[in-house]
Amino acid sequence: MRFGDVALSDAAGAILAHSMRVSDGRIKKGTVLGADEIARLAASGFDTVVVASLGSGDLDEDTAAARIARALLPDAAEQHLSVSAPFTGRANLYAETAGLLEVDTAAVMALNGIDDDITLATLGGSSMVSARQMVATVKIIPYGVAAGSVDAVERLLASPPVLRVRPVTAASCDLILTRTDGMKDSVLDKGAEAVRSRVRALGIPALREHVVPHREAEVAEAIAASHGDITLILTGSATSDRGDVGPAALQAAGGELTRFGMPVDPGNLLFLGRRAGRPVIGLPGCARSPRLNGADWVLERVACGVPVTSDDIAAMGVGGLLKEIASRPEPRGGGARAPRRPKVAIVLLAAGASSRMRGRDKLLEDVDGAPLVRRIAERLRDSGAERLCCVVRPDDTERVDALAGLPVDIVHNPRAADGLGTSLAAGIASLGSDIDAAVIALADMPGVSGADIDRLIAGFDPQENRAIIRATTPEGRAGHPVLFGRRFFEALRGLSKDQGAREVIAEHPDFVTDVQIPGTGAVVDLDTPEDWAAWRAARAAAS
Repeated sequence: MRFGDVALSDAAGAILAHSMRVSDGRIKKGTVLGADEIARLAASGFDTVVVASLGSGDLDEDTAAARIARALLPDAAEQHLSVSAPFTGRANLYAETAGLLEVDTAAVMALNGIDDDITLATLGGSSMVSARQMVATVKIIPYGVAAGSVDAVERLLASPPVLRVRPVTAASCDLILTRTDGMKDSVLDKGAEAVRSRVRALGIPALREHVVPHREAEVAEAIAASHGDITLILTGSATSDRGDVGPAALQAAGGELTRFGMPVDPGNLLFLGRRAGRPVIGLPGCARSPRLNGADWVLERVACGVPVTSDDIAAMGVGGLLKEIASRPEPRGGGARAPRRPKVAIVLLAAGASSRMRGRDKLLEDVDGAPLVRRIAERLRDSGAERLCCVVRPDDTERVDALAGLPVDIVHNPRAADGLGTSLAAGIASLGSDIDAAVIALADMPGVSGADIDRLIAGFDPQENRAIIRATTPEGRAGHPVLFGRRFFEALRGLSKDQGAREVIAEHPDFVTDVQIPGTGAVVDLDTPEDWAAWRAARAAAS
């Protein structure tokens, strides 16, 4: 790839390296310069421009990122991971379930050593992650990278998976609490609630509790009676030796003590063993607090079916000085929110003037005989969106019948005759509080695909002020669909009559990012018989 200043006359097809202000607005960095952009730059007095030019052996940043991300997921379902569409050279990997993230550290280091232009960043190995949480990101540093480097990464990743989430497999726990003479109920209750919170946060549905005196015989009896996938013991007095009540009771119940003590602070006084093939964890006294401690690391692994050996616990000493990490949030206690895959809904507007819409439906019926709205819904469902709702008129039984059997929520708009704005408002109002963004799509635009929706979702990053993602044609003409972050839902719910979302977009230009929709997924305007004929011919040729 070549990077640098070139004459404007030689810049066609190159990638603009830095955003530039021109007389009629701004051309954003990363734009592939075409005749229109070059004319705007020339009219603003520029005769040179800094660009990146891909060579014959180079891949653009998005293609490279997508290939590497796919190579990281040889079996995405088995790995419990998913990947976003690439955007500005970045592809994010997300956990599809709560569990323990396993990372092949050596492979990550090897990948990052192939080419400085290619990077992979992950969460730390053995991190407990939640569903939808971002666990890794592939980033191509410049605008393009040598294809040979991407080939080398793919060869490296041909071995077993570098990343995997192990889901929680434990379905039940027994918690044995011991009471010492004179112990207050409040102390017992505080410890029990802290452990309950940990078990609930891991998604383990069943917890049985047993309170026994702090004596070896009674604790041994409780251990023998436990039948949960995990047995937890929280003693009323700190365990200070292998011969103390907790470890001794485990062995008296026929169990095996595999580790006493751990090099993690807080958490030193943990013990670990097994009985009847199931793990037994003796919790340290610090487990009465919700703050992170060494027992959390052991419990998380055990809950996910990962064996924990004495050597594993010994290795936890590196990074185990937890009490000195002031920035570490309390576990599952409302600390810093981890980046996660956004929940996005699609609002499909199909309540337009019935004669026009039905005319288009009839005109577009082809060999499968399916109405237009059904075919569009099928294409949009093939995306990463969580939900698809279709706004129709209350009396439009034809369109409702056409969508039967599809996972589409029907939203009736009794004010549809008043204009498009009322349908948009009705669609947004139907979304739940868990939805982070909504894609507004039109029911007479059959060129939009699920992959196009995924490109819009990939561009959404409210922390980077990318909160309105607008589709454009390869020629730069803006249109539909458009993604709006939740911060704009109130404004969209306030639309009426024929108000569209243009005013919302115009009032917030700093939040707008344009994404080109290439190829067959291009935004299509079908307003004349000639448009329809051309579209049908292209469909026939493609099939």
